[in-house]
Amino acid sequence: MAADDRSNCAERADFPLSIVILGLSITSSWGNGHATTFRGLVRELDARGHSVLFLERDVPWYRDNRDMPEPPWGRTMLYSDLQQLRDEHETAIRAADLVIVGSYVPEGIRVGHWVTRIASGVTGFYDIDTPVTLAAVDSGQCEYLTTDLIGRYDLYMSFTGGPMLTRLEEGYGAKRARPLYCSVDPEGYYPEAQEIRWDLGYLGTYSDDRQPKLDRLLLEPARQWPEGRFAVAGPQYPDSIEWPPNVERIEHIPPPEHRAFYNAQRFTLNVTRDSMTAAGYAPSVRLFEAGACGVPVISDEWAGLEQFFVPGRDIITAQSADEVSRCLTQMNETECRNIGDCARRHVLSEHTARHRALEVEQYYAEICR
Repeated sequence: MAADDRSNCAERADFPLSIVILGLSITSSWGNGHATTFRGLVRELDARGHSVLFLERDVPWYRDNRDMPEPPWGRTMLYSDLQQLRDEHETAIRAADLVIVGSYVPEGIRVGHWVTRIASGVTGFYDIDTPVTLAAVDSGQCEYLTTDLIGRYDLYMSFTGGPMLTRLEEGYGAKRARPLYCSVDPEGYYPEAQEIRWDLGYLGTYSDDRQPKLDRLLLEPARQWPEGRFAVAGPQYPDSIEWPPNVERIEHIPPPEHRAFYNAQRFTLNVTRDSMTAAGYAPSVRLFEAGACGVPVISDEWAGLEQFFVPGRDIITAQSADEVSRCLTQMNETECRNIGDCARRHVLSEHTARHRALEVEQYYAEICR
């Protein structure tokens, strides 16, 4: 937002707002965690009376795997290329009170420069993988952000909090770096009585730097306990992985079926990518989804975890296969239920999509002031 537009911002600071979001995807959750995040955020912004337009690049891999082709909140529109984006949506972007560009948006550098040049309202960047983004920026390999572009946005909203926010401001020139963590929809995630199919399950897309932890904290316990039942759900796992016979592989579970998947587990596993572990303060949506379902979570350890859950009360931390195996074979059902109940209370008090919508409003008002 240009300096001479700040008076306009102040005049428009009263709610409701007109908001445009350019994100990776809201129509398809296939192979990405962005859709779940954007669905919750748009739903809650819409519920609070804001006018939200979500713009998504129409790409084949999401076109062929759309589990929500027409989201029922706000408006969602697809565009085929940058020319169509400019031709059909420049007016909306110019007039919006708030324009948010998400990480991994195709041709995001060009999109970001264009948005920050023409928008008269507040401009923000929403980064769902901040440590990965900055590593790519440092190497000159990021396709959706540069150091120069970071400084052009009025606001940098990050899935990663803690020291990363100071680093963004002092090292990369971000005007304001604020946390906007993932969240959960309590209407979609809650305890549900059903048959327990697995002792331990994991939900997540394959990642090279996450796989060694998945092997150590799920596959090895499965090998150690042949009588146990395990599941790994998510796309893009290579055929070269040797799955133990008691590990069920599920290629993809759409978000409407996540609740049933969590509730069919005695425990669910959370493992974190190395870059996220190094940065810390980056909770996975799995933590909040399973927590809202009252399912006890076993997680690897990372800095800042205690800001979101109290280890030993809300969550179980483990670094080895033996630690996981002891949980699975020695914890009684009362202990499991108590951990799940504590996690659910904590999640619902701080980490719903409504909390995130309120934070977006807060950051917007902060800039306008």
